[in-house]
Amino acid sequence: MTDMDNSTCLELALEGERLCKAGDCRAGVAFFEAAIQAGTDDLRTLSAIYSQLGNAYFYLGEYTKAMQYHKHDLTLARTMGDRLGEAKASGNLGNTLKVMGRFDEAVLCCKRHLDISRELTDKVGEGRALYNLGNVFHAKGKHLGRLGQQDPGEFPEDVRNCLLTAVNYYEENLELMREITDRAAQGRACGNLGNTHYLLGSFTQAIKYHQERLNIAREFGDKAAERRAHSNLGNAHIFLGEFETAAEHYKKTLLLAQDLGDRAVEAQACYSLGNTYTLLRDYPTAIDYHLRHLRIAEELMDKVGEGRACWSLGNAHAAMGNHEKALHYAQRHLEISREIGDPTGEATAQMNLADLRRTLGVDGDGGCGGMGNSTKGHASEADDDGLYGADSKANGDDAMDEEESFFNLVTQFQSKRMDDQRCSLAIVDNKENQQASTLPSNIHESPSRLKEDLMDLIAGMQSRRMDEQRASLPRLPGLNNANPDILRRLSVEPAGEDAAALPDENFFEMLMRCQGTRLEDQRSALPDTSPRRHRGPTMPDEDFFSLIMRLQSGRLEDQRAEDPSPLIAANGAAATSS
Repeated sequence: MTDMDNSTCLELALEGERLCKAGDCRAGVAFFEAAIQAGTDDLRTLSAIYSQLGNAYFYLGEYTKAMQYHKHDLTLARTMGDRLGEAKASGNLGNTLKVMGRFDEAVLCCKRHLDISRELTDKVGEGRALYNLGNVFHAKGKHLGRLGQQDPGEFPEDVRNCLLTAVNYYEENLELMREITDRAAQGRACGNLGNTHYLLGSFTQAIKYHQERLNIAREFGDKAAERRAHSNLGNAHIFLGEFETAAEHYKKTLLLAQDLGDRAVEAQACYSLGNTYTLLRDYPTAIDYHLRHLRIAEELMDKVGEGRACWSLGNAHAAMGNHEKALHYAQRHLEISREIGDPTGEATAQMNLADLRRTLGVDGDGGCGGMGNSTKGHASEADDDGLYGADSKANGDDAMDEEESFFNLVTQFQSKRMDDQRCSLAIVDNKENQQASTLPSNIHESPSRLKEDLMDLIAGMQSRRMDEQRASLPRLPGLNNANPDILRRLSVEPAGEDAAALPDENFFEMLMRCQGTRLEDQRSALPDTSPRRHRGPTMPDEDFFSLIMRLQSGRLEDQRAEDPSPLIAANGAAATSS
């Protein structure tokens, strides 16, 4: 390889790095890939390219490719005996495995990053490794709890253990960041500590850390972090029953969302404010905020948000005695729930419609599709599926017959495959087998010729087996003309997944911006892939909605169909006090 080739590779890589720093990772990836095509025999240059490519693919959400390049980087770092490079590659790999949901592997990688950083007395690397380990256990805890419907503080023991481990790592990280006076890193640690304590049900502790996060965000003029802190503070105060304080934080969230031009978060703040004022029984103010949420949801074509806004508006109007308007919004809620396939929303809307029709004296069959008809339809579907009724046993027998037939088919098919795989032996000295079709065509040749053919056959089979057993060198794209010593070390160097790290120095801040919204975003919600739970861009996370449902459950009967006069009186008092 010529010096010119090395120079071309380096120039392409530098342009890729510049584009990634400017935020255009897609274009940066193209230049890094071109640099690999050009190739280089400089292992450190190639290691840097692998690291940046892995980070860029991570930023773009292409985690499999990111993992592939971080593995290449780890292999090169170990080959060169570069302990610092090994630590960073380990951290990057661990961070990638975390977002892929491979938490146990990620823990191994991040601990390797931590061990090497401490060995090298690298405080910055140690802090990042601690931060990453906190993130892995936080994410694992949320993942384990995603199938449940528990509120914060009510998770099973395995989830709590993960979250408590995350707290320990975040606290170690915060203490170290205070020691080296890194205020930005302190802010990130406080935000994550607040979110983790929130999930553990330690709401007073959550408020303490989110308040510190807010103070640091103001120091840096970071309005996005300030907005998240206010939202998180509002959530924690809601759980403590301090609704007026929560409303003040949500109002600041709303103003900051407007300053940032984030319409989806603006709608979320309106939704939170609407429900908070419903809890305060200030229904006119609640209706104003829910209407703002509804308008933005329609603008952003968020059907989930529209449905929730209609549900909330129906409840608020019912509480004020506006039963006709409540009926209108309950009907819209039902239609949207059916459209998006939300059975919980559909059942809630049907219950509200039934109550409102009774109050208004409206016939359930008169145009709106009463709850009774809908329930009957569901029962018919269940009978057709063989889940209920007299046909269920017959359907079960049919299923057994189908299984039996399928098993017989598989048995016949497998027996044919086994016959194909059997080895037929041609015994030439047996006269009964002299006419067998399996006899080789050269059977009448001399014994010496047969022996030579047999030896050739054995040699060919053995050579193929030896080829299969040879250890192949790891293929490292872009590596050209490496010397034999490098190749020897690469051939024995394990490229396993027991090491890891975080983005390297120049790329760290951009990745923090990318992940910051994931790690510190409001309500630190549990992800859920269940089709029964729905989330739209204008909707707060599901745990907040569950809280609102629980807190309002004692009041929904009053809001739906009862005489609203006592609630109006209470509403007047709440409005006066606020």
